Amino acid sequence: MSMKEAKPRLTESQASELISRLFGLTVTKIHPLPSYDDQNFHVVVSEEGQYVLKIMNAVLSQNQDLYELQTHAMAFLHQHGLPAQTALPTLTGSLMSLENIDCGFGSQKYLVRLLTYLPGTTISKIPCSPQMLYQVGRMAATMDTILQKMEHPKLSALQQENFVWNLGNVHLLEPYLPTVEGENVKQIVKDVIKMFKTEVLVNINSFRKCINHGDFNDLNILVEPEGLTGHRISGILDFGDMSSGYYVFELAIAIMYMMIESQTPLEMGGAMLAGWESVFPLNRAERDALYVLVLARFCQSLVLAQHSVTLYPEDEDYLMITSRKGKGHLLRLWKMGKEAVLTKWFEDAREYTDKK
Repeated sequence: MSMKEAKPRLTESQASELISRLFGLTVTKIHPLPSYDDQNFHVVVSEEGQYVLKIMNAVLSQNQDLYELQTHAMAFLHQHGLPAQTALPTLTGSLMSLENIDCGFGSQKYLVRLLTYLPGTTISKIPCSPQMLYQVGRMAATMDTILQKMEHPKLSALQQENFVWNLGNVHLLEPYLPTVEGENVKQIVKDVIKMFKTEVLVNINSFRKCINHGDFNDLNILVEPEGLTGHRISGILDFGDMSSGYYVFELAIAIMYMMIESQTPLEMGGAMLAGWESVFPLNRAERDALYVLVLARFCQSLVLAQHSVTLYPEDEDYLMITSRKGKGHLLRLWKMGKEAVLTKWFEDAREYTDKK
């Protein structure tokens, strides 16, 4: 089955029927939300309440252990005071249901969950002050330290050795390189992969292990106004890329995505780093790897987005949101070089911490 055929494409009436049959709720309003490989709907029900209906694609729906873990992790974070969604039980008491649905490619099995709706707007839509960036870094580190305490009989499902979005698997981008447009960009991606192998993989035993959210980006962080001019984080979304990894991976991913919408992307790293290290100080090997890991995430975003466009050309605008802007940031960071970038980030972090 191709990923194109695996992506669910339910109509709004199909989605409403699922909610009625599985959860006993009556939908009064429903509209689709952006998604990558899956399908999401925002729903309002007459019984009072708002939810997000998530339908996983047919390929990933075969890995029920993984989604059971993700759902458990969200509840675990919620119990520890973090603003994560929780799953609403079905009428039979299950937190997810495997459903046979025909989306135009014949009947296929899709995992379905109904999650609580969190208030707020994505952080991508607000100008990010150093104080907000500090919050993001601190939240990312707090989240990973809590997840590391989580116990579950199926934790081994997070050992996704061939998961192409895991930051430890940057070398898996090589088969997708033909889809990269521009010889200059393609060569930089190749060089970053080489740096990753020679500078990161050889030292990976020095990194501290943990469970990563894996996609702590500007579209998966919700914020609400606080005070006269500030904001606070009100939601952490989308645990679909959760996997076993390392603390420094989460920080690199967060820095990379917070750079995307910024007019001054290099300024993003310092305050986030200060927030992160207020919870979990990096060791020497992790500090040295940060530059290459941020570049590596830019490469993952660029290469995999261009590959996805070949599968879903009709979704090009959404799929290329991050990589279009990210390409320029990748080129700039590459031109500046490792020493200059790391020096700026760590000096900025020190200055921010001294001012607090």
